[in-house]
Amino acid sequence: MARLNDAEIDERLTGLDGWERSGDAIVKEFDNGDFKGSVDFVNRLTPEAEEMGHHPDLAISWNEVTVTISTHSEGGLTANDFDLARRIEQVA
Repeated sequence: MARLNDAEIDERLTGLDGWERSGDAIVKEFDNGDFKGSVDFVNRLTPEAEEMGHHPDLAISWNEVTVTISTHSEGGLTANDFDLARRIEQVA
């Protein structure tokens, strides 16, 4: 999958509420209310990532999960990253 250029990344970010670019990745913090909510959220997004064979980096804290997505094999952002972000939004 081809790496996206800056204009393509900016365009795709406009359709994703709360997601921000951080270097060669996109990142969003999800507030889940408490630790159980955070773990439940991770359990909901896991099947989406597995189905795509595309796995985000996750940082779980008490009430928040920070999701970081990048295509490491391409050294940056691809269309797959934004597809995964949209799927995560649907299960959030």
